[in-house]
Amino acid sequence: MGGDWVYENNGGTCVAIAGLDYCVVAGDTRLSVGYSIYTRDYSKICQLADKCVLASSGFQGDIKALQKNLAAKHLTYQHQHSKQMSCPAMAQLLSNTLYYKRFFPYYAFNVLGGLDNEGKGCVFTYDAVGSYERVGYSAQGSGSTLIMPVLDNQLKSPSPLLLPARDAVTPLSESEAVDMVKDVFASATERDIYTGDKVEIIVINAAGTRREFIELRKD
Repeated sequence: MGGDWVYENNGGTCVAIAGLDYCVVAGDTRLSVGYSIYTRDYSKICQLADKCVLASSGFQGDIKALQKNLAAKHLTYQHQHSKQMSCPAMAQLLSNTLYYKRFFPYYAFNVLGGLDNEGKGCVFTYDAVGSYERVGYSAQGSGSTLIMPVLDNQLKSPSPLLLPARDAVTPLSESEAVDMVKDVFASATERDIYTGDKVEIIVINAAGTRREFIELRKD
């Protein structure tokens, strides 16, 4: 590459699963380039609002800039509307923010999870330039090609072509979804050198948010 190449992929994997009244968002904590691990303890998850969490993989420099940008816009929104942004509103804001930079994109692959206005779990999945979709579950990052087939097999979303439209939430209970996340990360870690060390799991429900860490293999 020439000296003007400004992007770098720091690897790692993010997963989100939406249920009837909860959302699970998870990411591993490894940050690396090539065969070097820079740190084994870097969170890929950012809490944007009480009921809205963003997990991002890609170039962590761009991701940090994106998170700061969203935080500033959310603060402005709170001053103007005297309330926090809903998760679907934050999803649209993230799409707009990414699309605005489409000719020099944030090298960030995002999955946004939380609760919508009805208290249902919601997951929004993105490409680097802001195209997004509300889904029942998603994975992004270096291990997504290993994890997504497993989630598809276990959770099969209803087709968006079905009429009447069906809710894109998974049939799992909250504890089953957390166990599923632990399993897919353990599997991905076996085959993807950029995923490992620990997985950080955030569970969002009506009671609030809780965080837990599960150890993964460190090689």
